[in-house]
Amino acid sequence: MTPVVDPHPADVHHADAVGVAVAQFAPSNDRAHNRAILRQLATTAAARGARLVVFPEYSAFFEPRLGPAFVAAAEAIDGDFVTALAELSTELGIHIVAGMLETCEDPTRFSNTLVAVDPAGQLVATYRKLHLYDAFGDRESEWVLPGAVTDPETFVVGGLVVALQTCYDIRFPEVTRRLVDAGATLVLVPAEWVRGPLKEQHWRTLLTARALENTVFVAAADHTPPIGVGTSLIIDPMGVAVASLGEAADVAVAFLAPARVAAVRAINPALALRRFAVVPR
Repeated sequence: MTPVVDPHPADVHHADAVGVAVAQFAPSNDRAHNRAILRQLATTAAARGARLVVFPEYSAFFEPRLGPAFVAAAEAIDGDFVTALAELSTELGIHIVAGMLETCEDPTRFSNTLVAVDPAGQLVATYRKLHLYDAFGDRESEWVLPGAVTDPETFVVGGLVVALQTCYDIRFPEVTRRLVDAGATLVLVPAEWVRGPLKEQHWRTLLTARALENTVFVAAADHTPPIGVGTSLIIDPMGVAVASLGEAADVAVAFLAPARVAAVRAINPALALRRFAVVPR
């Protein structure tokens, strides 16, 4: 057999590469402080060349245990948190994605929602967590309303088509596959990935699998310890971590070329060869 050469992006200068950042920190129940940290990290990301920065799940508000305080902290989609993100994205000229607590029709629960705002301050995509974290001793569904299965919302940054999913969703490969079927070439995964035995290994393995099996970029942002595992990272379509962080609050930036997705799919046409489709249940 003739050996296949992997066209690594370092081999060629890609003028269309897009700076993408993952930003990790430990959100608290001080909403003003969380917004201040978001500003600081987003400013750092933009200074390092990012055109898109992704923050963790529950960036707006978080406590170690889900409870009534989360419901009380929930906001409308056009409330203070999204307004602050829109102002920041306009000021910095970048896209920002972060997790918030959104009010819903059930007064005893809230929606675990991701929002994406563009450099004009416009809300360009939302995503409400589909698979709730009823695992490893937790019961997210007691307080969170699961998102409806709807057509994926995508937006474009440079030549990348970007889509969203949340944390526990990565244990369900069909979620990412639906996003790819909608055209996504970069999947963002804001998370609050709780620490525990083998959990960091699960985090890295699942994210890498989602990138490999779908031949897409994956950028995942987690909470830092002591609750989260940190280790936010960006993975390319060959499963290579092209940027990563440790346990401290920080920003990591990678420059992602849309041509990399096409090159990988030319030598690994798994999506074209598959014989099954994803059907909601």
